[in-house]
Amino acid sequence: MIAPAAVMILLFFLVPVVLTAIFAMTNMTTATGISGGAWQVTQGAVNRLKAEMPDLAGGIAEPRFVIDEEGLVALDALKLKAGFTAELRSSHMGEVFPSRREAERVIKALKDRPSTREVKQISDLFNRSVLNTRFETRDELMANLKKLGFTLTPAEQQTVAKATYTGWVWTTENFRIIGNSPDMASIFLNTAFYVATTLLVFNVSYALFLAITTHYMPASTASIFRAIWLLPRITPVVIYVLMWKWLTWDSGFISMFMGQFGYPPKNYLLDSAYNAWFFVILINGFIGASMGMLVFSSAIKAIPQTQFHASEVDGASRWQQVRHVILPQLRWPILFVTCYQTLSLLASFNEILLSTRGGPGRATEVWSLAAYHTALNNYTGNLEYGLGAAMALVLVVVGIVLSLIYLRIFRYDTLISKPLIED
Repeated sequence: MIAPAAVMILLFFLVPVVLTAIFAMTNMTTATGISGGAWQVTQGAVNRLKAEMPDLAGGIAEPRFVIDEEGLVALDALKLKAGFTAELRSSHMGEVFPSRREAERVIKALKDRPSTREVKQISDLFNRSVLNTRFETRDELMANLKKLGFTLTPAEQQTVAKATYTGWVWTTENFRIIGNSPDMASIFLNTAFYVATTLLVFNVSYALFLAITTHYMPASTASIFRAIWLLPRITPVVIYVLMWKWLTWDSGFISMFMGQFGYPPKNYLLDSAYNAWFFVILINGFIGASMGMLVFSSAIKAIPQTQFHASEVDGASRWQQVRHVILPQLRWPILFVTCYQTLSLLASFNEILLSTRGGPGRATEVWSLAAYHTALNNYTGNLEYGLGAAMALVLVVVGIVLSLIYLRIFRYDTLISKPLIED
């Protein structure tokens, strides 16, 4: 009996969390790819080297001129005077010149006296650079740097290899970025506000109000009201958000209605952060309230009717019934709804993505949406898989911590303890 449940937990919870943690400890991006990379001296790598090795950074950023066999073979193919190749091979083979001027000075001094045009042709054949050249191995890069006259110590080689490697590496840099970025702090506050407000106002409080209100209605009337409140949850999210957009667009119902009182039309989802948050919370709150209403309604129905009858005989009002009969027996359903809806709000972003895309600006950007934008739909085009995974891992940790806090607040140990009085 336990084995199927254990397999499900392993496949659908533990494995994704473990994989997320693994990716979070890497710097994987679109640029690095998800497999091993190569070594390439890009301008970015040169900029990174400037702080630690300014002389080398300046040197490899500029071309050098090397008298090598490759250039001599190309010189033979030009079919100039045979003496050019022979003299360069015998007298200057392997020499490295840091600039074109120095290389051309040597070429001009050849015995056969090449013309100015020939000097330019010959010097181009020996133009060598590692800039923007891809090397499959670290040793290949170091060999080419040595060929250009750069003699590096093992420590310097390590620095160059680290700066020029284009593949992913193991790192904790993602968490440093999360901890130090002002943007991350703003997104975290957005998330806390969004989750706390939606949870307290709609997912728990309003859901309780709906459940208690419909409890005191006739059964047929209550069923109709519950069915109406279920519509936001059973409606496809795209259609549901599109209905809200029809209400809030500058050509929508609200603008048309407010226009009757002289207010200019505007897009209420994107015109200000206040309006955007108001409608984002409404959109998500109505969905969450419907689920809480179902759970609380079922829990209230499970309360023995004799308790309601006894309280009425004792003269209890409706409010006293709610306070002393209903709420004390809803502690477990309230704990479940609070935990479930907190985790749901932390992880969900579909409604925000479809309605405001995190705007205006990034005013309604929550943590899960920011992780999606970072790892899967980055505005700059460079998808940062590692950083996005680190952000997702933070959500997992926050969700676990909040769940433990809820279990403590609602005294979960007493909820599952053996009753003091047995029937």
